[in-house]
Amino acid sequence: MSSRLRRLLTAFLGADQAVPVRSEEEVAAEIERNYRWNFVVNLVDGTLFWFGLTFISSATLLPLFVSKLSSNPLLIGLVAIISQGGWFLPQLLTAHWVERLPRRKPIAAHLGLLLERLPLWLVAASALLATRWPGLTLVLFYASYTWHNLGAGVIATAWQDLLARCFPVNRRGRYWGTTTFLGTGLGVAGAALSAWLLDRFPFSTNFAVVFSLAALSITIGWFFISLTREPALPAGSIQQTQREFLADLPDLLRRDVNFRRFLIARLTMTLGGMGTGFLAVSAVRQWLIPDSTVGLYTSIYLAGQTISNLALGLAADRYGHKLSLEFGTLASTLAFTLAWLAASPDWYYPVFALLGLNTSTVFVSGLLAPLEFAEPQRRPTYIGLTNTTVGVGTVVAPLVGAWLAGLDYDLLFAVSAGISLAAFVAMHWWVREPRKTLHFYR
Repeated sequence: MSSRLRRLLTAFLGADQAVPVRSEEEVAAEIERNYRWNFVVNLVDGTLFWFGLTFISSATLLPLFVSKLSSNPLLIGLVAIISQGGWFLPQLLTAHWVERLPRRKPIAAHLGLLLERLPLWLVAASALLATRWPGLTLVLFYASYTWHNLGAGVIATAWQDLLARCFPVNRRGRYWGTTTFLGTGLGVAGAALSAWLLDRFPFSTNFAVVFSLAALSITIGWFFISLTREPALPAGSIQQTQREFLADLPDLLRRDVNFRRFLIARLTMTLGGMGTGFLAVSAVRQWLIPDSTVGLYTSIYLAGQTISNLALGLAADRYGHKLSLEFGTLASTLAFTLAWLAASPDWYYPVFALLGLNTSTVFVSGLLAPLEFAEPQRRPTYIGLTNTTVGVGTVVAPLVGAWLAGLDYDLLFAVSAGISLAAFVAMHWWVREPRKTLHFYR
């Protein structure tokens, strides 16, 4: 890298700006002074982001779009792999780089605009080519969608640490719970709007309009996150190369027993969800239920998730995210047990309500819990370790679930319930609440 380019990148990431020397009390006072402002601008950004994701749902709209261009199941399944793996897997590789910078906002906002948000306009543009050049459409779609998700993964550790810097530990849950509550609530309306637009316009104009709404909402959100008032902190004091950083991770896990146990419990929780994508398919195959009933299942799932987002976010601020994750694993255990024993399609209504609760704990406490296991300078490393580990689980779980579903759906749901129960046992009796053990929460 040339010296000129290095200087430009340094300025772009805010690394050339001096960090004022302040006491912990002065930093805390700055955080408190900007709390309401940061709450509002990040709330608007997060809500618009969640709303925008409704129009590029990796579970429904994107697989439907690809299926109209190709019947290849690998191409259809690739959407979920890119969506999950692209966000989770890169985080550990960027953690060391993030730790060496004094500010997180330039990464989350400036770099995020280029890597995460603008590529969505190319996703929308790809749909315009679909009727004339389906092969080129698939190439452009997967290239831009991969760009978006990998970009999100690259900036994810910085964004999560930005939230940790701006919100005190006992108020992060209410911020993120409120954000996801509003985002998923609007998502219900967004889903209805998507259905109307897909029916109103011909293919592929309909998908171009829907994808453009996603890009527009998420781009508008960028203007708000760019207004965040971040308290700059000194960069991490550990000077290592990337190779030394990665080589030190096994020692970190050996030293931090509680965090190692948390990682194992979170990975187990992820593997326990291997049956999630097969619940609606099982109901359709077993009882030949109409599409309208599946739509009602989806509404109940979203309602359970929306209500739980706010309730669990507030509860986690008071009692900790560990307890919230325990509720999530119990909900998952009960949901798969009911699906396993279901005697009629009506049993699936509580199944999807419980699944919504479980998803809420993953979105709220699964995101925020890792922030509480490390001192501020090492948070990016802990975030990266957690999310990359979970990312491996999100790739493996659907593959194992598909294999078990090929054998027997009841077997799949029974195994999912058993693994979810094991995750609860590990989280409840094996992992200690970090707020009661770490000195910087006392």
